[in-house]
Formats: sequence, structure tokens, C-alpha cells
Amino acid sequence: MASVVLGRRDAIVARATTDRALLRDFLEQDRLYAAYAICDLEEREFARTRWGLAWDRDAPVAVVLEYNGPTPQPLFVMGRQDGIEAVLRDLIRPRLSYVAVPSAMVPAIETAYRVDPGPTMVRMWIDQARFRPYPATVLRLLPVEIGDLNRLYQLGFASWLPPATMADGVYYGMRVNGQLVAAAGTHVISRSARLAVVGNVLTHVDFRGRGFATAVAGAVTAELLRTCDQVVLNVRADNPPALNAYRRLGYTEHLRFEERLVHRLGSPWPALTAPLRRLFTRKEIDPR
Repeated sequence: MASVVLGRRDAIVARATTDRALLRDFLEQDRLYAAYAICDLEEREFARTRWGLAWDRDAPVAVVLEYNGPTPQPLFVMGRQDGIEAVLRDLIRPRLSYVAVPSAMVPAIETAYRVDPGPTMVRMWIDQARFRPYPATVLRLLPVEIGDLNRLYQLGFASWLPPATMADGVYYGMRVNGQLVAAAGTHVISRSARLAVVGNVLTHVDFRGRGFATAVAGAVTAELLRTCDQVVLNVRADNPPALNAYRRLGYTEHLRFEERLVHRLGSPWPALTAPLRRLFTRKEIDPR
């Protein structure tokens, strides 16, 4: 483990680490909540991450993950609140981030960040025993179809996806008269952990209410369950049609959490980034 002691208050010490085995062991305490973070331990994602562990003497008690890239990026936290506070104070200090945390952990975030209002989300999960296939004609989307996919996603997403997204993930779609009108895909996959996250589920507004989202999400889920033990996804708690669509496939609720944009206390970024708040009102049924 590569680690550096950066601060100590009472018995809590914040250390940076690149020890994937150690991180995996801690995250597996709640693999459904930590699904994104576990998938980020894969080789292709790990280089884009920065990790901090909080230690109480010889025991790790909290983890914080910063995903590197254009601001704002996801910030994941898990564990004891005093440990989360120590890592955010002494080690992981992005100016602007998204967090997705259970409401009980929000006070730990607020020790270092101003927390914007945001939606309550539901983490749902499924395994092979719970899965109920949804009969429909769907097509596996190929990288050459990235243009059609992005044209559909521009109706509800904030950015375009590169062809590698489809090559590295699993995407299915439905077409009507040649037009791509519904699609679903993956956010991240861990082959070693046998775990995956479904995302980017969207149906064109003119074709909603016909079960298309259920069909494409079901196709992606079925493909993932060939090699994964569990598949998870996020959906807004105030979106009953989406919740019912996933329940129809066999997904069940694991926990509820808050998706928030957070600003480092003392940073000038809040005044500069107000337009980002509109991302919390995006139209897709499974936003991240």
C-alpha cells in the first residue's frame, strides 16, 4: 500500500492509498451501495481515481473516492462520519463535485462543503434469481451507431458520448421506422467483481408509455447478468413510472440517497457554476 500520513486529529488519520485489494475489501462491506467505486477499481478506470482512507489506529473506518476529470466529477464517501470528515479535511479536497450519499452522511460532507439542494435517489439492484425478462424486439447497438445514440440523448443528457462508451459497455436500443427512439446502456462494469451499473436509459418523449424503456433496460440487464452476479441502477424517487418499470424487471430497492452538487467552503466556484444546477433536472429516467 502506498500511503502518506497527512493529518491527525484524535485517533483518526487520513492516508492516500493505491492498494486496490485493501479498498475492495472495505467497499465489499456494502457492495450494492459501493458499486460505482468497486467498478472504478478496474484497470481502465483506476488511473482516473484518487482514494483516501481514514484509519482509527490499525483499522480503516472510511473511504473517499475522487474521480478525476472535468469539474465537477463524482465524489464517493463511505464509512464512519468522523473518518469521512478527516479525509475531506486533510486529503481529498475538490472545489466542486457531485456526491451521492445517504442523508445520514450529509452532515459529514457539510463540514467541508456547501451542499446544494438535490433529488432523492433510489439505488435498485437485481440478480439472476430475481430477473424477469421483458419480451420485446430490441437491438444491440454498435459503436458505428454512436451518432444516432447521441442524437437521442441530446433530448435529455448534458453531454455527448464517445464511440468507446459503446465498445466498452453494453447498449441496446429500439427503432421505429429506422429512428432510434429508446436506448439503455451501462455506466461501469467490473468483470473481476462481477458487478455492473445500468444507466443512460432514455425514451424519446413521443414514444413514452409504451414499455420501451423497460424493454431496453431489460435487454441490457439480461446481457450483464450473463457475467455479473448483481446489477444496480439509480432512479429518482419522484419518478414512479421509472420505478415501476424497473420493478417489472425484478429490480428491488437497496437504499435511498441524496444526489447533490457540493462547493468547497471558501471557494469562489458557487457563483461561477450556478448553471450546473440544471443538470439535476435532466429528463432521463436514470440520471447520474
